[in-house]
Amino acid sequence: MTVGIIGLGLIGGSLAKAYRRDPSVTVLGWDTDRSITEFAQIAQAIHAPLTEERLGELDLLLLATYPEAVVEHMERLAPKIQPHTMVIDCAGTKEKVCQKVFPLAEEYGFPFLGGHPMAGTHFSGFKYSRDDLFDGAPMVLVPPTFDDIRLLDRAKKLLEPVGFGRVSITTADKHDQRIAFTSQMAHVISNAYIKSPTAREHDGFSAGSYKDLTRVAWLNPSMWAELFLENKKNLLFELDTLIASLNQYRKALEEEDFPTLCRLLDEGRRIKEEVDGK
Repeated sequence: MTVGIIGLGLIGGSLAKAYRRDPSVTVLGWDTDRSITEFAQIAQAIHAPLTEERLGELDLLLLATYPEAVVEHMERLAPKIQPHTMVIDCAGTKEKVCQKVFPLAEEYGFPFLGGHPMAGTHFSGFKYSRDDLFDGAPMVLVPPTFDDIRLLDRAKKLLEPVGFGRVSITTADKHDQRIAFTSQMAHVISNAYIKSPTAREHDGFSAGSYKDLTRVAWLNPSMWAELFLENKKNLLFELDTLIASLNQYRKALEEEDFPTLCRLLDEGRRIKEEVDGK
C-alpha cells in the first residue's frame, strides 16, 4: 500500500509515523514548508516527498490541513487523482469541505470521504508528532452516501495501520454540531478561563482540576480561529447555552440561594453520570 499525506504537522506527521510502523506501507509526504518535508524524510517518518507526478501511485491520499487549505488542494489536484486512489481529509470541520469536495470527487471519478481523527495534544507541529497518537482513538468518517458498504470497508482497511480504536460514521452537519460541543467549546472555555488575573497567582494552589481545565488553553490561535469561524452557527449555540447556564449559577450565588445552587450542581452531576456512566 502507498499512502500520501499532505500537511506534516502534528496530525499529518503522526499519521505518517503510524503508517511507517507497517513495513508493507510506503509513505509519501508533502508540506508547505519544504524543510519540514525534508526533516520528515530524515526522521524516517516518510519514505520520500509526495509530488504530483507520484499521485498515481497512491492507494490513499490524506489531507491533514486546515479546511480552507483542503478545498484549495483538492481544486488543484482533483483532475490528477486516479480512480483507484481514496482521498480522506483530516480537517476539524466537515460541512464546507464536504460541500466543496464531494462534487469534485464525483466529477473526476475518485472516492472521497470527510474524516476527523479524534486525537491530539495542546502542542502543534511535526516535532510533536508521534507514531502512537491515534492508537485506540476514534476516527470519524463522513461518506457521500451511507449505503456504500464496500467504500466504508475499504476506508477502514486503508486506515487500519494507524491503530484507530473505533470508526464512527456520520454526516457533515452532525459532525460539526457535535464537535462544537466536544472540542471547540472546550478550547474556548479553557482559553477564556486562564485570562483571570488570579491565574498568575495559581502556583501552589492548583491541582488536577486546574490542569484539566487549562490544558487546551495552550493552542494554535490561527488554526482554532479558522475552525471556530467555519463552525460559527454551532459554536454560537453552545456558547449561548453555556452563558445562560452560568447566569443561573451566578444568580443563585449572588442571592445566596442555597437550594437552587444545590439543585443546579446536582443536575450537572446527574447529567455527567447519565452521559458518561457511573
